[in-house]
Order: sequence, then C-alpha cells, then structure tokens
Amino acid sequence: MSATTAAHKRKQADSGPVLDWSAGHGPVTGALSATTGALAIATTGAATGMPPLWALAVGGAGALGHTVAGLKVRNAGRTLAFKAASWLVGAGWTTWAMTTGPLSWAALGSLATIGVGMGAGARSVALYEEAREEEALAAERRQIAQEMSAERRQIAAEWVERIRRICNITVRVLAVEMWETGNGYSLDLEPQGGTTYDRIAQYAAALSADAKLPHGCTAAVGPGVHQGRAIVDVTTRNVLAEARTYPEDYTPLSILTGIPWGFRTNGDDVLAYLREQCALVVGPTGSGKTNMLHTILAGLARAEDVLTWVIDLNAGSAGLPWVRPALSGELKQADGSPVRPGVDWLAGTYEEALRLLDAAIAVGLHRKRAYQELMAKYDTDLLPVSAKIPQIMLVIDEGAEILVSTDRRMKELAKRIYEFIRMHRSMGGRTIITALGATGSVLGNLLIRREAKVRVALTGGETEGMDLSKMFPGRRGLRVDQAPFKGAGFMGTPESPGALFKAWRIKPSQIRDITVATSDRHPRLDAVSANAAGADYARRWDADRTAWMRDVTPEATGTEQLAPGASGGLNLSAHRAGKPDGDDDLLRRFREEIDAQFATAPDPDAPSPATGLNLSALRREQEQDSPAQRAALAALLAAGPEGTGASAIARALADQYGTTRQTVVGWLKTWADEGTAVRVGEGTKARYVHRDHAPEPPSGD
Repeated sequence: MSATTAAHKRKQADSGPVLDWSAGHGPVTGALSATTGALAIATTGAATGMPPLWALAVGGAGALGHTVAGLKVRNAGRTLAFKAASWLVGAGWTTWAMTTGPLSWAALGSLATIGVGMGAGARSVALYEEAREEEALAAERRQIAQEMSAERRQIAAEWVERIRRICNITVRVLAVEMWETGNGYSLDLEPQGGTTYDRIAQYAAALSADAKLPHGCTAAVGPGVHQGRAIVDVTTRNVLAEARTYPEDYTPLSILTGIPWGFRTNGDDVLAYLREQCALVVGPTGSGKTNMLHTILAGLARAEDVLTWVIDLNAGSAGLPWVRPALSGELKQADGSPVRPGVDWLAGTYEEALRLLDAAIAVGLHRKRAYQELMAKYDTDLLPVSAKIPQIMLVIDEGAEILVSTDRRMKELAKRIYEFIRMHRSMGGRTIITALGATGSVLGNLLIRREAKVRVALTGGETEGMDLSKMFPGRRGLRVDQAPFKGAGFMGTPESPGALFKAWRIKPSQIRDITVATSDRHPRLDAVSANAAGADYARRWDADRTAWMRDVTPEATGTEQLAPGASGGLNLSAHRAGKPDGDDDLLRRFREEIDAQFATAPDPDAPSPATGLNLSALRREQEQDSPAQRAALAALLAAGPEGTGASAIARALADQYGTTRQTVVGWLKTWADEGTAVRVGEGTKARYVHRDHAPEPPSGD
C-alpha cells in the first residue's frame, strides 16, 4: 500500500463513519430506506404532476415480486404477508401524499408511524424465520439420529445375542461408536456377574467367524474405562491388505508428542511415545522389518528434538540409504547447499559400534552432572529435551541377536547397550532394538522386557518364533494368521494395547526426499554432550571412518571369487567377509575339513568344468539377512547327501548366535519352498539336503 493511499484512507476515517453500501438491510435501515424513498417519490411526483396511480401500480408489482421470491425460498406465510403489506402500505401512502401534499404534518407523521411499524414487523419476521430454520435443522438431525440409533440398536442386539450364545456371558451394550473412516465400529460392553474382558477375548476368533467378518478383519476385545467394562473393536473392512505408502507430509514432529509408525485397522495412525520408553521390533525374514525400520528412521528424521544413532553390523545396510547419498554429494538443497545425513551417526563395523556406544554412555553420564541446575529450574528429574538439548535415539538393527550372543566381542557391545538402557532414560537416551523373532532368548532378559514397552511384532504370516503371548502379555486372542500381509502385524504401547496394525511402505525415493526436507531440521548435539562425546563423535564422518560406505569393490562386498585359472585352495571368503576372526567355530571347523579333503574349487564363471568341490551354488544364493542364516546354510551344504535337521544346526549355532530350533525350522521351510533345500523323509526321520547334494528325481521311463 502506498503512502498516498494510506493517507487518503486515514482522511476518510477522520471525516466520519465509513458506510458499507454492499451490506444488507436490517430492521432499522430497511424501514428508514423504505420511508425516505416513499417521501422522495411523493415529493417529486407532486412537484412534477406525476399520476398518483403510478405509485400504486409500482407497489403492487413489488408486493407480487417479493411474494414469488419468498415462495421460492420457502418463507413462512406471515413473512410473505408482511413483505406484501409493506409494499402496498408504502405505495398507498405515496399515492395519498402525492394527492394531498407530502410535506404536511399529517403526511410526515403517518409516514413516521409506517416506518416504525415496518421496523418492528421486520424484526419479528426475521426472528421467526431464524427459529423456523433452526427447527428444520434440528428435525433433520433428529431424523439422522433416529436412523443411526436404529442401526446401532440392531448392532447392539446382534452382539448381545452373539456373546451370550458363543461365550455364555450376558452383557449389556452401553454405546456403539461408528468409526469415521467407515472401517468398522466399537462396542462399549458391561459384562454381567463380575466377568472380565479377557473372558470374552478368549472367543475373539469364534466371534469374528460368527459375525462373518471378511478375512483380515477381527473382533478385538480390550479393557474398558474400568474393570467392569470391555471395548470390542470390530473391523469390517480389511485395510491391512491395502498398500499404503509413507505419507508425503514431512511436517516437523517431536519425541514428546509421538512418532507415527503405521496405522490401525480403523485407519488411525498409531504413535510411539519414546521419551521414556525403549522399543522392540521383531520380524522374521520377509515380514517387512527392514521397511519398518526405515519408517521409524523417517519419523525420527522429522523430529526436531532427536538425534538418531544407528548400529547395524550387517554392512550398515539399515542406515546407508540415509547417509550415503548425502555424504557423496548426490543430494543438494534448493539453494545448492549440502544436505546433512538423515541419521547423525552410523556404525557398520564392530570398532565403530564401540566408539558410538562409548560416546553415548559418556554423554549420558556428563549430562547427569552438567544439567542439574537446569532440571532444578524446571522442577523435574527428567532432562528437558528440546532442539537445544536433543534426545539420542540409539537404533540397533538385529540388536537382540547381539544381546544374546556368546561371542566375546558381541558381549562387549551387549554390556554397553545394557548400560546405556539402564542408566540414561532420564538424560534423554533410549533405544530401538530389532530381532528376528519373539522367542524366549530375545524376551528372556528382564531389562529388555521392562524397558521396551513399545513393541512391534511383524508376522507376515510366519508362525515360527512368533510367541505373541510373550510380546504382548495380557492380550488374548492375538493370532499370527490375522496379519498374513507383508508389513502387517501387531503393535502395543503403554497408551495403546497390542492390536493389529500395518507399517507404511516407504520407497527409496522418499528416503532421499525426507533426507533433503529434514536437513535443516536436525538439531545439533549440545555443547555439553559434544564435549563428552569427544573426538570420536566430532570425526565420525571423516573419510577414513566412512570409507567402507563408499567402497564397492568385490573385496568390500564379500563377493570375490577365484579368477579363471587361479590356483589355490577352496575360497570361502564369501562367508569370512565381514566376520570377526575366530568368531565362528562351526565355520572354522567346516573350512578346515574341506581344505583337508579338497584342493581346488572351480570358478562359477570359468568357461570349462574343473575337478574338485563346487560351492558355486552357495555363492549364488541370495544374500541372507543375518550371519546366523549364512552359517546355517553353510552347515546344510557341509552335511552333504546325508543331510541334516533343524536340531543339529541349532545346536551348532547356539553358542555363537543363540539361535533356537524354531528359528532354524523356519529357515529350512523357506529354503525348501525356494528350492534351495530338499526335504527327505517324513516324521522324526525327516531331514533337509542342500539342492547340490539332493538325489536326482526318478525318470519317467
């Protein structure tokens, strides 16, 4: 706005009230407009000799027009009568005044009386029309409520009868809430006779079947507002079968207000509150655990008060998509400035993991001393986490396997992880640990069970190693076959009991977009914590410390093979790569036995066949998800044509990896389905043979 225009507006404001000529008339202004208009017409008509009947004709036309318009908008009869009478009375006065003179005291007094009457009548009919409109809306709402109430009453009656018939329990339905998403509804029940909700939860599957719910839909029973009430969430549309990508709304988040990890069957987001809680995410191979981990990292990247430190000893694969594009300069912000990595520290080797854990512990201990005055100021025993003092979220992929390992070096990492979990809750240090299964070896540690109150079990239909009763104690009626879809499973938090959910599918392009979008949002480690972390933290992105992220030579990836014509013994570097020396007695014994019996191994790409043991099929196997699986596959191949069973492999791997028989059974079934292994025999004599040693199928002759 220019200075001239502003001055002109101020001048207008100073000269008097500003009238809004586009505004409608009220009772007062309407009456004033009508009477002054009639006076003006009468005065002009008397002075110019206008025929008086013209004014009466115009008034009749106005009355007719307003009556037609009022009928179209469905005005009340009294409103139509008042508007028509106002036109006719005004026209009659104008006709009389033009004949007798409009400026007499009799004419002016009668006009004033007509104006007051018009104002009062307009106010009266306006109030009446408002009351009519409100009553019409209320009647419409009552009709909708009656229809909804009828539907709710029918649903309530059906479930009262169903629970009585199947559970032999009498209940009273206090309320039926229809979900806004249209995916189902919830029933608020009051069981009679002191029956608790878990008695009804035992029959969840039978109730779902009796209600003829679609596959993937359940009747989940949970506690109500008190011990004498129960809530039944009935899903009527299977949203878990739908593929939903991670929301493209990358708005800022906070660790204090919850991080979304997926969506429930009713369509609502499920939040993880991690300020004081640790998290445990379990899922077998193929369940979508890696995708879920990226979803978690995306939420933490969007948070303005979180720094994410990742440990992944499986070549750092969980964190590389969040780090490598930024460090290599592939990503740029809109102004051309560099992009910060999506995670603040990534450890893909044993040595780097030690540095990270030592720094995390040092940060927590130093914060305890340095921030005493700050906590006293806020009158709290929890460090006030913010963008200036961010929380450190330690994400450990397959960390549960580290915690139960008997290897000396893994024990060193486990000791530090336990110390971090035990000591640094109040100082803004929490962990997210993943595992391959919900087994006793994973959940046997009291510290993990006590601290990891946010729990996720991705099933993908896998039944082996999925003990949901241990993951979600107290929640009955949870079955693996309820979530047979990739990325689907169960999630429970202290605020939301364990129930079905599904993680969003996050694509690599979204990871890059989120890295760019949140680059300026990541907080900096506060000076107190940075001093405690020392040089290991300050130099975490040095070239020599991150060379492994950029090194894609065969030696780095563990895919080197004997070149054609090369001499030497059997090359098992694909199994040795990335493993600490002396950490696997099984593989060491296996290599010694093979080296003692065989001299050479042919290269899989060699143009001509060679003699000796051929392990090329093993090298061609799809990369496994964990070192334990690779060791199990090697043991299966070493068993030869005689084959082996799950118990033998589990015993061989138990000391090193803590692998259970149930886990190995799942791997063997998967390999049998994929054709990697062949099942031989039945019952207790069943065994598995690697396909290279499997007997040839009989010919059709």
